[in-house]
Amino acid sequence: MADKQGNSEATIFFADTRFERMARRPGGVSREEALERAQGAVEELKTDFTDWIDQQYGELSESLAAIASDPSDKGALERAHQKCAYLRDVGSTMGYTLVTFVATTLCDILEAYIAGAPFDKEVTDCHMDAFLLARTDEYRHRRPEEVPELANGLLRVVEMASIVPPSAPKD
Repeated sequence: MADKQGNSEATIFFADTRFERMARRPGGVSREEALERAQGAVEELKTDFTDWIDQQYGELSESLAAIASDPSDKGALERAHQKCAYLRDVGSTMGYTLVTFVATTLCDILEAYIAGAPFDKEVTDCHMDAFLLARTDEYRHRRPEEVPELANGLLRVVEMASIVPPSAPKD
């Protein structure tokens, strides 16, 4: 209880958690060494990441080929969108900024196809060619602003390909 002068009988104490006890234990590594190790681990993952991109690209290409042979194949559209979203979501983390940009624009187009826009193989082929360029060592670290012809061209393609006809069924 507090008296008139603001004195309190409350006792403030801090819980000693397992994490805090472990953090106070002797040993371990310095912050700098921990960061260095983490950077090394990320660099190791980057070599595997190039193989992962190739695998995702191949699976995306297969899904797009299935869509080209049957544009009404919703399963292939969903698979293509999923693979593209994987590339979009992981690309920047691993230093493939341009891959992320290309994947983002292709995801927009695939979402339009899912919504009923007419499929255009040339549009997806254009994006797949852009993926091949974006994953190369020369281009992977570049931002879209550094390759304006490519970036602006893909954005124009998205704009044209994303037009859903008014009579398209809404799922």
